[in-house]
Amino acid sequence: MSAGVIDWLREKVPTRESLEENRFLRPFAHRVLRSDLWRFNRRSVPRGVALGLFVGILIPFAHSFVAALSAVFVRANVPMAIAATWTSNPATWVIIFPLAYKIGKLILHLDAMTGIQPISETMQTTQADHLLQRITGAGLETAFGLFVEATLLASIGYLISSFGWRWWIGIKRRRRLALATPGIPR
Repeated sequence: MSAGVIDWLREKVPTRESLEENRFLRPFAHRVLRSDLWRFNRRSVPRGVALGLFVGILIPFAHSFVAALSAVFVRANVPMAIAATWTSNPATWVIIFPLAYKIGKLILHLDAMTGIQPISETMQTTQADHLLQRITGAGLETAFGLFVEATLLASIGYLISSFGWRWWIGIKRRRRLALATPGIPR
């Protein structure tokens, strides 16, 4: 990440102090504001990105709040989880929802063509279809498509941020070594 992106994130992502003052978060503050959830490290940042992408796509409202609370349970970085939810906004819904409908319709149509219908039967048995519809506020095809999109984007986000973190740390180490050892051209 460039310095400009990091500075922009620091400016836009709420600080621990501003969250401590939030009256809605006050009952959960002792859990959400633990210092290990706010440190940027190689494990918590990819978790935060994946969680934020998943929640941002799947839940159409209050996703920053849900991502912050969910970060406690998966020990994800809270600022990254909140920032990653911003991928889902009214401008991107124009792409996300129609694509989710097409994906859901395709998968459920292919499932209906099989003899045993594993997806439909499992969703009806566990009532996951009702849960998805209530969470997303959409029809079954769109809700299932949103779940698939959220899962795929969260997985891709996790991998990219994990490899990006390692690459960034590698650059920092090479710079530090180059400055520490005299005689090596810089």
